[in-house]
Amino acid sequence: MRLGQTVPNFKAATTKGPINFHEWQGNSWVVLFSHPSDFTPVCTTELGRIAVHQPEFAKRNAKCLAHSVDELNSHVDWVNDIKSYCLDIPGEFPYPIIADPTRDLAVSLGMLDEDQKKDPEVGKTIRALFIISPDHKVRLSMFYPMSTGRNVDEILRVIDSLQLTDRLQVVATPANWTPGTKVMILPTVTDEEAHKLFPKGFDKVSMPSGVNYVRTTENY
Repeated sequence: MRLGQTVPNFKAATTKGPINFHEWQGNSWVVLFSHPSDFTPVCTTELGRIAVHQPEFAKRNAKCLAHSVDELNSHVDWVNDIKSYCLDIPGEFPYPIIADPTRDLAVSLGMLDEDQKKDPEVGKTIRALFIISPDHKVRLSMFYPMSTGRNVDEILRVIDSLQLTDRLQVVATPANWTPGTKVMILPTVTDEEAHKLFPKGFDKVSMPSGVNYVRTTENY
């Protein structure tokens, strides 16, 4: 799935019952993240930490949806393991896990090719994470190796950035940005427009090249 591409609608069996993806998403953002199989140690920690952070996703109008290429009854047993391992998950396990034993959904979402879906080694690469906006568009795509767990704080940071830049339309967030710190004013915005948009001011950074393209502000 490329950035800006519409996620095709699909129906799937999940640990929370059957879903029709577009209907299930509604007007929310979605974090869709995949796993090559159940009962894998790194994935267990990821599903657990995302469950613990569920209130933070809810604050951002974001739903979490896991995907794993095993049967539904296997998922149910795995969820019990995850809850046992991550004792700080509040209440019931908060989000659904899609069952995709045929890997057909993994193929349709571009996680692997049709002719590779039965290859056990290629199957290990089903470690995608998509952030999807309410219009069903892919806004971020990341693929992780099996050896590296996802950073939940980074997922939340990206959602914050996407929602802020969608709302303001005239800024981007720099490296290591966190909410409340400086943002960059887009080069397409003139200084005159910037003064109107940010009446409390912005900073212009002089570059050796003489090209004036870096302007920052905390006043957003």
